[in-house]
Amino acid sequence: MPKVSVIIPVYNTEKYIEKCLESVKDQILKNIEIIVVNDGSTDNSSSIIKKFINNNQLNIKYLEKENGGLSDARNYGIKHATGDYICLLDSDDYLDKNLLKNLEKYIEQKIDVIKYKFIKIDEDGNEIERSTGPVFENVNGQEAFKKLFTRDNYLEVACLYLYKRSFWNSNKFLYPKERKHEDFALTPLILIQANSVVSTAEYGYYYVERKNSITTDRDYEKVKSRIDDLIYHYDNMNMTIKNKNIDEDIKKIVYAYYTNTILYRLKDIRKEDRNKYINEIKKRKMLNNVIKNDIKSLIKYLILKIDINKYVEIIKKREKANDRIIKEK
Repeated sequence: MPKVSVIIPVYNTEKYIEKCLESVKDQILKNIEIIVVNDGSTDNSSSIIKKFINNNQLNIKYLEKENGGLSDARNYGIKHATGDYICLLDSDDYLDKNLLKNLEKYIEQKIDVIKYKFIKIDEDGNEIERSTGPVFENVNGQEAFKKLFTRDNYLEVACLYLYKRSFWNSNKFLYPKERKHEDFALTPLILIQANSVVSTAEYGYYYVERKNSITTDRDYEKVKSRIDDLIYHYDNMNMTIKNKNIDEDIKKIVYAYYTNTILYRLKDIRKEDRNKYINEIKKRKMLNNVIKNDIKSLIKYLILKIDINKYVEIIKKREKANDRIIKEK
């Protein structure tokens, strides 16, 4: 049985897929299963993958399916995995050759969830950012979520974790189909149900920021659709954790995490559409979820209680000021 199943969903990434595959082939840890899921690509990705497999004589599981989106492709790949652990790798990103080997000691300890860090680069390979966050040894998932909530801006990113497959399957985790922000939907729920989590100092995931990627696409209809999906995920989280044996203080933190993300995204909504989302927030009494145990949260809470529109305008002004400072530099 392989130690790690690396699952790579592919959709129209002909420019990046070969480097992605090379990074997995070159891993120092050799007991790896590579599963490539071609999610209905219409570009040259398929021929590049097949040529790579033939040229390197690799035993890669190459699966083709109709386009169903990232969530569907991930679910499909995980269903075919046989490794002890699951590693999710986006096809426009790549891994440091030492990453999985450096995580092997945690694999041997049979930790449920193993977190690592990323380096964000542009398409020319220039470093943009290194993720930060707490480093800690084995704690339960609820304690891990609490630690990550307070100090890690990339808690939800699915590709920054190894998942023990038996833990994944026993909980029947699935990414929501036909919805964006699938990481936001599932990663917190995975963490709080884990018996053991470690957060390492390993920088081994290279995240390539593409100009036309989901995270940088500013099409307004898509912006609204994504906020609709965030609210959908909030509702699903609410239904899920009600019947789970989770400490009440941790539940409050989970609610705060989901709520803070949705409130922040309101800055992208035009004034004429804002009341619709404000009503959705009020209907769910989300403002009661804001944790007021520090001065920043208290200020945010007071502003929101008075006027959500005012809160949005403040965030926008701050961002414009930051953009001006960057341009001046």
